[in-house]
Amino acid sequence: MRRNLRQGYTCPPVSRRASVSRSSPAASAVEDRLRTSFARTTREKNRLPDSARLTKDEAAVLYHEADLFTLGALAHLARLALHPEGIVTYVADRNINYSNICICACRFCAFYRPPGHAEGYVLSREELDRKIRETMELGGTQILMQGGHHPDLPLSFYEDLIGWIRETYPAIHIHAFSPPEIIFFAEKEGLPVEEIIARLIRAGLHSIPGGGAEILVDRVRSQVSPNKCSVAQWLEVMEKAHSLNLKTTATMMFGHEEEDDERLDHLFAVRALQDSTGGFTAFIPWTFQPANTALDRRPETAQNYLRVLALSRLILDNVPSIQASWVTMGPQIAQLALFFGANDFGSLMIEENVVAAAGVSFRLSRAEIHSIIGKAGFTPRQRYMDYRLVEEQDTRT
Repeated sequence: MRRNLRQGYTCPPVSRRASVSRSSPAASAVEDRLRTSFARTTREKNRLPDSARLTKDEAAVLYHEADLFTLGALAHLARLALHPEGIVTYVADRNINYSNICICACRFCAFYRPPGHAEGYVLSREELDRKIRETMELGGTQILMQGGHHPDLPLSFYEDLIGWIRETYPAIHIHAFSPPEIIFFAEKEGLPVEEIIARLIRAGLHSIPGGGAEILVDRVRSQVSPNKCSVAQWLEVMEKAHSLNLKTTATMMFGHEEEDDERLDHLFAVRALQDSTGGFTAFIPWTFQPANTALDRRPETAQNYLRVLALSRLILDNVPSIQASWVTMGPQIAQLALFFGANDFGSLMIEENVVAAAGVSFRLSRAEIHSIIGKAGFTPRQRYMDYRLVEEQDTRT
């Protein structure tokens, strides 16, 4: 295990917080309470026991004062309480961006192009057909479809698109349209959010991705994405989707213009909604990639990523799964993340464009994902969006 993690790995710069070698007395007290809770209770379906629930003050103490590896060990205990089977899952899907034309002009985005730009596009049905067919030939079960806020495409365009996919490829799971897109459709059409979601479900939508969350604090959103939906609107989309029996994921992109405690605000906002609806299947924290964007920032260190990942597992006691982000952090840090609270390796990611536009382009085959998970001591299993396991593994990629 140690040999595998060290091969070819260059340690990134160590931050002040990551260099903490011993938890403070306050952090140690919280850690002891969590250990006792995990030792005395058995697993409950889809959530950790109430005795392990962190307050916001306790979470802040752990975030700022806990030793990194102790924090990771606690998150791993939480992960094992929820998922003791020794399995690490992943989904085989393709991230299809139906258009890169967008009027939001978010400062963190290197992918979008404004209307009229020579590099702007809307995928043709022929190109979409090729991408989905290739995905299924490679053993994929899902497409993740997102795009920009295109000013000229009506809701009927998206309904027709989803309907065509469902009719042409009935076996493919359609995971599409993040909350900012849903809000954009609603405002453009002058319709309630719930009606927009209901119409997309009727067209064939199966689930909604958790993109566009960035940091769920309006102060931050007004700086990095002022033309995108508010925190209340993002949460409204998810609440309405869950009320219509649509499962969703939740994400957090961190490491841009937020403060540390605003990351905690984000996590507690997700936990509160999950307490109410139970509709989130997974949480995916990932780090902002600054290259080619309008934000001048250094990338987050691996240590800070692992700290946030571990806190995510401990705070989100009611969210079943936490995903590692090999797409942004690389395969070796993602492998280490399996001991910091993550039980899911994300996606085979047959295609990815948004992070690649920021200059980060890791690629893994199915065999490589299986090898990375196996060498960490877990059993790799392909899953569907709702975390049902695919019965027969396809190893063609």
